[in-house]
Amino acid sequence: MFVVCGEALMDVYVGASTPTGLTLDARIGGSPLNVAQGLARLARPVAFLAGLSTDAPGERLLASLRAEGVDTSLVLRNDAPSTLSVVSVDANGVPRYAFHGNGAADRQITTDTLPALPPATRVLQFGSYALAVEPVGSALRALAARERAQRLIAYDPNVRLNVDPDLMHWRTVVEQMVSLAHLVKVSDEDLGLLYPAETPEQVAARWLAQGAALVAVTRGGQGASAWTRAAQADAPSPKTQVVDTVGAGDTFQAALLTWLDEHDALTPEALSNLDTVSLGALLHFAARAAAITCSRRGADMPRRAEID
Repeated sequence: MFVVCGEALMDVYVGASTPTGLTLDARIGGSPLNVAQGLARLARPVAFLAGLSTDAPGERLLASLRAEGVDTSLVLRNDAPSTLSVVSVDANGVPRYAFHGNGAADRQITTDTLPALPPATRVLQFGSYALAVEPVGSALRALAARERAQRLIAYDPNVRLNVDPDLMHWRTVVEQMVSLAHLVKVSDEDLGLLYPAETPEQVAARWLAQGAALVAVTRGGQGASAWTRAAQADAPSPKTQVVDTVGAGDTFQAALLTWLDEHDALTPEALSNLDTVSLGALLHFAARAAAITCSRRGADMPRRAEID
C-alpha cells in the first residue's frame, strides 16, 4: 500500500461581480491529494494521511477521496477551517494568489497525533507545503525519519512561495527531506528557485551522494531526466494539445510510483539497480500519463488503461 502524506485544500476562483458581492468557484486541490487520487486511478492501493476540517469544504474533500477509492482511515478530522487558495485575474489576465491557511486543519497534525500506519504500507509519499509549515511539518519529517529503514520514502518538494516566501526555509526543509528520501522527483522550476547557481545535473549528483537512490527532474514540455548513481536517462514529452498543466507534476509522480510497483522496484536496492533502459521506460510511462492530464482541463488524471 502507498500512503500519501500532505495536504488537501480548495482552490477558489474569483468570478464576476454581483449586486451583492462576488461569484466564487471552489475546486478540489492540493498536490498530495492529487497524487493520492492519481495512484487510485492507476489501480494502486493508496491511503491519504492528512488533517481535514469538519467544515463544508473539508466534507467535500473527504467525499472526493472516497469517491476515487482512496483509503481515508488515516485522515485526522478537526474543526479548524479548511485551507483556501484564492485565485483572481487582473485586468491584464495575470493570475494573483491569496493563500488562507494559517491555523487551518491541514496544519494541525502533531507527532503525538500521527496515526499508526497499516502493516501493508510499503511506500510513504511526501510533498508540498505541509512539510514546510508547523506543527504538521515537524510531524511528517519525523515520520519519514522513523520509517526510512522499513519503507520506501518518496518526495516531491513542490515549492509554494505563496505559502512561505522564505527560500532559505524551503532549502532547509528540502535538504532534510532529501537526506531521508530514496526517490526524489522535482521540477526544473523548483530547482531554479532553490538552487539558481546549480544545474539539475549537479543537484541530482549531490542528492544521490546524500543518500537518494533515484532522482527525477521534470522539464515541462522539454521532457524529463532521471539519475541513479550508475545510470542516467532522458525522455521527451509526448506531443499533445495542451489545455492546461494543472496536476501534471502530480500525475507524473503517481505514474512513477505505479511503474516501479508494476516492475517490483519499490525498494532502495531496486531503484539503485535500474539501468538506462529501465530508467527510460519509467520516464516514458510517467510522461505519457502527465501528457494525458495536460490534454484535459484541471487535475483530471488518467486511469491505468488510458496510458496503455
